[in-house]
Amino acid sequence: MTYEALWRRLTDIYEAGEAKAVVRLVLEVRFGLSLTDILSGKVTQLSANDQTELEKIMLRLEKAEPVQYVLGVADFCGRQFHVGPGVLIPRPETEELCRWIVEEGGKWKVEGGKWKVEGGRRKVEGEYNILDIGTGSGCIAITLALDMPNSKVTAWDISDEALRIAQENACHLQADITFEKRDALDISLSTFHLQPSSNNWDLIVSNPPYIDETTESDGMGKNVLDYEPHEALFGPKGEPDLFYRRIGEYAIRSLKPNGRLYFELNPLTAGAVADYLARLGFQEIELQQDQFGKTRFLKTIKI
Repeated sequence: MTYEALWRRLTDIYEAGEAKAVVRLVLEVRFGLSLTDILSGKVTQLSANDQTELEKIMLRLEKAEPVQYVLGVADFCGRQFHVGPGVLIPRPETEELCRWIVEEGGKWKVEGGKWKVEGGRRKVEGEYNILDIGTGSGCIAITLALDMPNSKVTAWDISDEALRIAQENACHLQADITFEKRDALDISLSTFHLQPSSNNWDLIVSNPPYIDETTESDGMGKNVLDYEPHEALFGPKGEPDLFYRRIGEYAIRSLKPNGRLYFELNPLTAGAVADYLARLGFQEIELQQDQFGKTRFLKTIKI
């Protein structure tokens, strides 16, 4: 079967450009074919066993199963992460959030003067405590742990399956992360005592569930709605920004002076989230757009 015949089988689900990209990813990751190989017709030269495996993959893709779940991997910030139906597939927008945090690192001045800039590069003295709330595959926590030297990263999730996958990714990518099972909607003072050794953070980051299932699900693709975990996609009914409010309430208590809070946002509720954080007492609230011009990220400081 030719490359063109393969991608045309997916055009009922994807636009032509995306269908081509999906098939190219399969041929590269699973069968080791480069773009040159694909365009020169080597798809037709696959062995009988490979042809059989390819057909099984195509049948799954034709049912709108995400290619990342079919292959079991997703690329994120230059690294390959294992993914499965128990975790949200990492998005390019979240890569932008991680890059923003890492790039901003050289400008931070935190308690004790830990962050310094020497020769145009960041140098950290002591540990820099980071908390990732709702870690999923672990993509944010692992990226920050590997790209920010001397960071001590803790990652929370309520899902046992997500924590299993995240721990597997941390092990594979050799990132030292502390994983804990925590419910982001129940981070109250009675549950979490603010001890410097465990809950006194320099930075908190979260990409929580934020889609309004009532008003936004109709515009979502079958590959998302039928396969990705709804608990990682949708905010509580009637309160799609509830995770932001609960995390903000926790962060204003548990961040160190000059500590940072970063969010990935739903553009539809970005303003409401920013207003709520301001009422909590956060300062220097900054909203940033993603590559598509949508208000997608927030950074703020606890003074």
